[in-house]
Amino acid sequence: MSNTAESAKTIYLDYAATTPTDPGVLKAMLPYFSSDYSNASSMHSSGRRAGQAISQARSDIAAVLNCAPQEIIFTGSGTESDNLALLGIARAYRSQGDHIIISAIEHKAVMESTKLLEREGFKVSIAPVRTDGCIKVEPLLELLTNKTTIVSVMYANNEIGTIQPIQELALAIQEWKKDNGNRELPFFHTDACQAAGFLSLDVRELGIDLMTVNSSKIYGPKGVGILFKKKNLKLQPIIVGGEQESNLRAGTENIALIVGMAEALKIADESRHKESKRLSGLRDYFISKLLATIPLSILNGNRVSRLPNNVHISIPHIEGESILLMLDKFGIEASTGSACSAYDLRPSHVLMAIGQTPEFAHGSIRFSLGRGTTKVDIDYVLKIFPPIAQRLSAISALTVKTHEKK
Repeated sequence: MSNTAESAKTIYLDYAATTPTDPGVLKAMLPYFSSDYSNASSMHSSGRRAGQAISQARSDIAAVLNCAPQEIIFTGSGTESDNLALLGIARAYRSQGDHIIISAIEHKAVMESTKLLEREGFKVSIAPVRTDGCIKVEPLLELLTNKTTIVSVMYANNEIGTIQPIQELALAIQEWKKDNGNRELPFFHTDACQAAGFLSLDVRELGIDLMTVNSSKIYGPKGVGILFKKKNLKLQPIIVGGEQESNLRAGTENIALIVGMAEALKIADESRHKESKRLSGLRDYFISKLLATIPLSILNGNRVSRLPNNVHISIPHIEGESILLMLDKFGIEASTGSACSAYDLRPSHVLMAIGQTPEFAHGSIRFSLGRGTTKVDIDYVLKIFPPIAQRLSAISALTVKTHEKK
């Protein structure tokens, strides 16, 4: 297998990590870097125009989420939105409870928030998932107590792509609250960063109280996200200073990024049905071919209840990092899992939660498809990847035999 001129092409299959900015989004943003640059808190006419741009963006996002504009809080990222949801609710309602529940496969932004809360004296329970990554509803309900203030379960997993039954969970939690004296608590939060652009974000339909969405996963600019917070919920801010975002997120608003996110979300929502169908076809074709051509490979996550763009497989006896480096020589860009864990050599907590062995977990690789992905791209990867896996497996087997002789 030689590194030919064919490797000069780049096949980007890491859309779950981030996406390129849509040209229409960039066009919408440009005026706010130059002509319309004013501070939205200023009282002069250009400041008022800036404030109006933020109000319009808030209304546009609220229309997609089917909520009131005042229920949208702009933040600096999906991570910040997750932090604000978990830390903000837990601290604001501490007098009513000190217990939090999250699923075993949450993003690190949620997991690290709860670790911080544990250091502050809060109690955290981890709800298990099945081997396909789907939440176990009944075991989660059994964890609820009269001290639980917030439950957080991600809409779709960023590593293995499994889609969670958010509506079913929301209904079950509501029933539990009714059965326990029509309680106000716990509130239900979902991280929808990977779901945006593929699944409905209608918060009324989903039945949730808080939801995180970020811009960089939907062909918008990096550095901006939102937290939907149902009216009348209290939040303790984690960034203090000015009175921006209804005193919940201090700091001069980045109007260009806010406008860009609103435009990106509109475009993503308008195209999600068509794009989901297209990518699902490519995904299923890719999965079938990979499993057929790479011996002992397995698919991680639910085969059906899965994001349209996610292909996550594991191969025993080889390292995912070795796969990535060899693929990169041929212009193929993928990942071993979460982009936030790129330099963490420990096996993925997501794969451990679904019962994966460290041997398989270390040999995992995630291909995530996007708007620029074509069947030609997939066929190119199918030409390059199986021989790489075969070569690495042969080297691994030889290493094991040599070790055994010693």
